[in-house]
Amino acid sequence: MSNATFKPATGAFPEGFLWGGATAANQVEGAYNQGGKGLSIQDVMPKGITQRPSEGPTEDNLKQVAIDFYNRYEEDIALFAEMGFKVYRFSIAWSRIFPNGDDAEPNEEGLAFYARVLDQLEKHGIEPMVTISHYETPLNLARTYGGWTNRAMIAFYERYCEVLFERFGSRVKYWLTFNEINSVLHEPFLSGGIPTPKDELSETDLYQAIHHELVASARVTKLARAIMPEAKIGCMILAMPVYPLTPHPDDVVKAMDTAHGSYAFGDIHCRGTYPGYLLRYFRDNGIELNITEQDREDLTNTVDFVSFSYYMSVAETADPAKQIKGAGNIMGGVPNPTLEASEWGWQIDPQGLRVVMNDYWERWQKPLFIVENGIGAKDMLVEVDGVKTVADDYRIQYMNDHLVQVREAIADGVDVTGYTSWGCIDVVSASTAQLSKRYGFIYVDRNDDGSGTLNRYKKKSFGWYQDVISSNGATLN
Repeated sequence: MSNATFKPATGAFPEGFLWGGATAANQVEGAYNQGGKGLSIQDVMPKGITQRPSEGPTEDNLKQVAIDFYNRYEEDIALFAEMGFKVYRFSIAWSRIFPNGDDAEPNEEGLAFYARVLDQLEKHGIEPMVTISHYETPLNLARTYGGWTNRAMIAFYERYCEVLFERFGSRVKYWLTFNEINSVLHEPFLSGGIPTPKDELSETDLYQAIHHELVASARVTKLARAIMPEAKIGCMILAMPVYPLTPHPDDVVKAMDTAHGSYAFGDIHCRGTYPGYLLRYFRDNGIELNITEQDREDLTNTVDFVSFSYYMSVAETADPAKQIKGAGNIMGGVPNPTLEASEWGWQIDPQGLRVVMNDYWERWQKPLFIVENGIGAKDMLVEVDGVKTVADDYRIQYMNDHLVQVREAIADGVDVTGYTSWGCIDVVSASTAQLSKRYGFIYVDRNDDGSGTLNRYKKKSFGWYQDVISSNGATLN
């Protein structure tokens, strides 16, 4: 094949491909103290990951209102339906169901809210996909138990999932256990509800917390199959291809080692055991985990599919003089000098998505689902022929280029079920807690200072995505 040429893939996507969008409860719902909801870690993160948590809720936390999806979900879901969504990925806020996380009984008001959301999705023929835990650990579990460093969290999570599966199992087919599970290593409070400052945590602490999450994920996968035999349970990984900065073998090995840091979580979810390269890393770095025989048995309950987020790629080098971390590189790596970056320093690499999809499919042979992909930008609301909108051609270009690479991966033979853009409507950013970092096809009139009407306006990309969906991808170029 060395001299072979490949023609660009064209035409529509496979029949039944699930097009849609994705959000998270803490970034859209608001109503942080309504409906019996308890506090979550997000209620003490007014500036996202850019500063240490506050003692309690503060008025400058945009997530207290967010975009008020809690009260406007009917309007928003109708807009999603107008775009043609086949699927909508959303998360359930754990502290709406168990306000403290360790409550004896669930909060019926919280369950009723999500039942109403499902009613609207069913009304419009939109398939729900539920993320069970999306950076929303109940604050009490974080502060009383130390978050996922504590094995007791497994039972609390199982109880939470059991309630969700029993209440909504007949209505939801697709479930994701933890959002971007590999991010615990980099953002332990956000991802694992671990209140100890990161610089005071050992690698043993972090990997033990992740082990508890992996065991919890596997246990509820088994539970789901008992309660909802028709359901599909997936893991969710932050995908980020790693390229060697130069062809030097040292850089290639460095890139491989960094890539292993993310592969490990998919390997465990898909293969049911810890991979050898991770066990070697533990040995070489004096990391000893408490792993029981029951844990090992539980981990064999592997997922049905692999979902992932994709925003950027990075490069790696073994040369200390060149190891300058990029501004937006939460997961490490150095900027790739051949790529442009977004306003927030993330390298824009559409072909990296094809690389990831081929990589994951060949590695795990599990159906893939792209559940996050998009570009954050400072959109400008303008008036065109008396209608307020955003001329976001940059977003259209970004999305088009990435979806073209999804089509290429499908032509390569990758089994991919669907694609949900992040976030289909403007949301409060997880990393910076800003609203000015906009991702959606729908503009929400709210600003970083909390001002605004909360009115919704269709961006230019709204109509573009509507055409992409209605043509099943045939309009991509």
